[in-house]
Amino acid sequence: MIAIQTGDVDIGALITGAKKKGTGAIVVFDGVVRDDDIREIELEAYEEVAVPELEKIAAEAQAAYHLLSIDIIHRIGRLAIGENILVIVVSAGHRKQAYEGSRFIIEAIKAGVPIWKKELSRNGDRWVPGEHSHGQRPKD
Repeated sequence: MIAIQTGDVDIGALITGAKKKGTGAIVVFDGVVRDDDIREIELEAYEEVAVPELEKIAAEAQAAYHLLSIDIIHRIGRLAIGENILVIVVSAGHRKQAYEGSRFIIEAIKAGVPIWKKELSRNGDRWVPGEHSHGQRPKD
């Protein structure tokens, strides 16, 4: 499953679905909202571009690391401390492939998918500068 959604993610169901024939390792990445003096975060995505980019990243990871299953779910909207932001579940025949494939996916998302994060803190709100090549989110 490749998705951008507002609702939470059933990580257990993704793990169950990742257990394909030949699976020897499953790696789960669960990025959560951390408490860095913020109340919550707001995430926005240019979905018409972001979803195809996520699909492209998944295809590249599958080919390079021989992954058997790939799930990438990125949430948007307002999220509270401790909530899931990004869930990546990959399975492979061996742990090295699963770890490296998962790492490739998260780094590629950070580098090139148009998703923006706004921190809502007690001291004011700010858009977090992104690492991706699509530039910064337009100012309010």
